[in-house]
Amino acid sequence: MGGMELTKKGHACVRISEGGRTLVIDPGAFGEPDAAAGADVLLVTHEHPDHFDEGRLRAALEARPGTELWTLRSVAERMAPAFPGRVHTVGRGDTFTAAGFEVEVHGELHAVIHPDLPRITNVGYVVRSPGSPAGPVFHPGDALTVPGRPVDTLLLPVHAPWNKFSEVVEYVREVAPRRALAVHDGLLSETGLLIYGRNFGPQGPGTGGAEYARLAPGESLAL
Repeated sequence: MGGMELTKKGHACVRISEGGRTLVIDPGAFGEPDAAAGADVLLVTHEHPDHFDEGRLRAALEARPGTELWTLRSVAERMAPAFPGRVHTVGRGDTFTAAGFEVEVHGELHAVIHPDLPRITNVGYVVRSPGSPAGPVFHPGDALTVPGRPVDTLLLPVHAPWNKFSEVVEYVREVAPRRALAVHDGLLSETGLLIYGRNFGPQGPGTGGAEYARLAPGESLAL
């Protein structure tokens, strides 16, 4: 069996494909408009619009009756009435299999943006495909959740109103993946992307041994 292929679809969204099956995480408003189209499985980490675009999800579910959505309660309650039996509520510790992908749910809360702002729920997803040579992929959403299990590829939220560079570096080192792929970078200019790339590489403090890379929107990588 061939390995999984990951495609960056802008900002925090990725498509993971293998053997004609496709899983999409966080097709939000900052990603490419077609990110959710044709997916077998949709996963959403939380309700913020850069991760959850209700219109795009509805369009994907309406266009393909076999598509199903797994997400936390705040999103599921908005989507489930229109798509009975196809929207599934998940939380920390849950595991499920969808279109042949095995998924684990980790984490519970969004990172703190500011003490004056209430924290919302947020979950991350470990995705793997049994029998595939590719190792597990972890998307933490908007939190620096440590999954407490080995992951091969960490989708690393490099820039957000709730994080700072030193915390992100220590997070990669604690998770200790083989590879860290940049996500949540839609607010960075080209200059900012260069600076982050340098600091995650040998010219900066680095990642503690993980290979760091960034895919441009639309670019793919064999895992």
